[in-house]
Amino acid sequence: MVYEYDPKNMIFRPLGRTGLRVSVLSYGGWLTVGDPVKDLIKTALDHGVNFLDNAEVYANGQSEIEMGRVLRELDVDRSQLVISTKVFFGTGKSDPNQKGLSRKHIIEGTKASLKRLQLDYVDVVFAHRPDYGTPMEETTKMGVTRDAFGRSESAGGRTDGTLASIQVRAFNWLIDQGLAFYWGTSEWTAAQIEEASRLLDQKPLRSLGLVGPCVEQPQYSMLHREKFEVQYNELFSKHGYGTTIWSPLAGGMLSGKYNDGIPEDSRFKTNPEFYKDIIKELESSAGKAKIDKMRKLDALAKRLGASNQAALALAWCIKNPNVSYVTFTVVPYSPPSVILGATKPEQLVHNFEALDVVPKLTDEVMDEIEKILDNKPTLLPTYGRA
Repeated sequence: MVYEYDPKNMIFRPLGRTGLRVSVLSYGGWLTVGDPVKDLIKTALDHGVNFLDNAEVYANGQSEIEMGRVLRELDVDRSQLVISTKVFFGTGKSDPNQKGLSRKHIIEGTKASLKRLQLDYVDVVFAHRPDYGTPMEETTKMGVTRDAFGRSESAGGRTDGTLASIQVRAFNWLIDQGLAFYWGTSEWTAAQIEEASRLLDQKPLRSLGLVGPCVEQPQYSMLHREKFEVQYNELFSKHGYGTTIWSPLAGGMLSGKYNDGIPEDSRFKTNPEFYKDIIKELESSAGKAKIDKMRKLDALAKRLGASNQAALALAWCIKNPNVSYVTFTVVPYSPPSVILGATKPEQLVHNFEALDVVPKLTDEVMDEIEKILDNKPTLLPTYGRA
C-alpha cells in the first residue's frame, strides 16, 4: 500500500536559492539502525516532515541501508521527499581512497550511498567536511606550441589558463548525471565556502556553467552559536546559502534529560567511553552551572505550555533572530531546517511541540532566554569586510 504523505501543520521554508521547500523540522538517520527506524521515519512523515538526511559514515553505511529499506517498505512517493546524504568519512573501511573529497571518492562514494538507499538520486549531496588533503583548486597552465606557420596553439585546443576545481567539478558531474540535484557543504569555514563561490566567478569556470554549493549543514544550538552567528553572518546573505542544522539539542543536553543526573538508559550511560569528555564536563563546576541554566530553560518551557524542554530549544533554533537575519536578507521567513535525531518515536513526538512554541517566542521571551544563556556571540563590526 502506497504511503500517503500529508504535510499536516508543518512549516516549510525555502532551502536557500534551490527552489526546494523543506520542512522546518527534518529527520536525521545517524542515531538508529534496526527495528526502530521504520517507526521513527513513519512518525516523522506522519507529522509532515519531508526532508530526510543521512551520510555514508552513519553506522558505517548501515543507516543508509535501513532508511532505504524503510522507504521501500512504506512505498513513499519519492517525488514528495527531499533526501540528502553526505560523503567524506567513508564507511569505516581501511582503503585510503574510500574517504575524503577526491573526485574518485565523491563519485564512487555517492554511487555507493545511492545503492544503500535504494535510490536513483538524492536531492542534495554534502561534502561532509572540508578536505585539507585535496586542493580546492587546481591550476593547469596549458602548454603553448607553434604550428607550421608560426601561429600559437595550445594543448587540447585551449589558449587560456584553466582554473579547475577538483571538488566543484566532481559534484557537478554528479548533478549532470542526475545522481544529485544540488550539492552542499557541512562544517566548512566561511572562507572555504567563499573560495568555492569565488572559483565559480572566475572566467574559465563561469563559462562552463558549473554550479556551486547551495546549502551548509553546521552545528547550531543554544549552546553552540559562535560559528553560525558570527562567521557565517554575512555569508548566507551574500550567497543565498540554505542551512540544515545538526545537533540542535547539543547531544541531548538541551532536552532536559540530564537536568537531574545521567539517566540509566541515556547514550552517556550506554556508551560512556565515547562521551567521556562530555560526562567529565558535566561533573565540573562549569558543567553544573550549565545544568542550572538547563533547569531555568525547562521552567520557561513549561510556562509556555510545552511538555518538554526540547521543544523550546528547537523552537529557538527556528525563531532565533540571528538565524533569521542571515536568511531573511535572501528569502523572507526562511530559518534553517532543524535536523532531529531520536532513538524513540515518542522523542520525535515531543520534538514536534516546537511548532506550537515558535509563535510564543515573543521579543520579551527571547530576551529572557538570552539572559539565561548569557552566551550571545559578539559580532565584529568589520567582520567579512575589507
